[in-house]
Amino acid sequence: MSSDFPQTCVSTAAPTALVADDEPLLRDSLVRALAEAWPELQVLGQARNGREAVEKFEQLRPDIVFLDVHMPGLNGVEAARQLARRAHIVFVTAYEQYAVQAFEQGALDYLVKPIDETRLADTVLRLKQRLAEQRSLQASAPGLEASTSASQAASGSEAAPVLPPAALEAVIQQLLTRLQQAPAAEPTVVTAAPAGAATLPASGTGAGSSQPAYLQWIRASVGASLKLIPVDEIIYLRSDEKYTLVVWPEGEALIRTPIRELMEQIDPQRFAQVHRSVVVNLHAISHVTRGPNETADVHLKDRPEVLPVSRSYLHLFRQM
Repeated sequence: MSSDFPQTCVSTAAPTALVADDEPLLRDSLVRALAEAWPELQVLGQARNGREAVEKFEQLRPDIVFLDVHMPGLNGVEAARQLARRAHIVFVTAYEQYAVQAFEQGALDYLVKPIDETRLADTVLRLKQRLAEQRSLQASAPGLEASTSASQAASGSEAAPVLPPAALEAVIQQLLTRLQQAPAAEPTVVTAAPAGAATLPASGTGAGSSQPAYLQWIRASVGASLKLIPVDEIIYLRSDEKYTLVVWPEGEALIRTPIRELMEQIDPQRFAQVHRSVVVNLHAISHVTRGPNETADVHLKDRPEVLPVSRSYLHLFRQM
């Protein structure tokens, strides 16, 4: 008896997942979004690249794997080829062109960065339906999986990756061809507006004023919509190598502008860098507590996050 469903061991237990992305901020953001959209889902682990994703899959055997398309070494598409039919694959990409033809065929699902809540909800619904259909199919043939496992154990060999059906293989091959041929493309995320472009001057600034015109708005795409985030309302910025997380009262967004560039454009009387990867709005600070080894922690008003203050920036809070 054959099927197009992954040959995973599906039971009535909570569904499980593995998240693979080389950007820590994006991994954490997706895990948080999944926790809200699908509380029953257990994220068993995270991977930083395709090779690690394959290794962790072999250890954890999750039902679902979320794979970033662009990862160093073994990319997400190559990893998917090894995992196909052993897990439900969801590609995550910042490049919209990879989500137009191949994914819309229905063989694989996708999410576009930054994650859109509506799209994520649709993906979760489809995954729930596929898992339910898979449970039903395996319940109708209860001896199939047991006999397969016994055969593998008797031969003393590890189960070889099951080749995906022709349609799925065609989609994966199409994606690999696109990755090899296409030059680096513009992502769907929108960078912060450069100083003097699409910004409003600060109060008391403008022609004839000696005060600099600081950045007033940051443009960021959140799903299919473009958000104009007032800089004064930003609570904090946090970055890794490629992205900067912008947090304000209405939500979060990811942009590609590095913190070092943003610091040149925002008001230093309002924002302070407290760590090489963290900038905080001084008006959003509740209090600061000292930590070990000449460090400190910033506690925010009305938010649970605690931001680190490294030794290099501790002088900002010497008076506490």
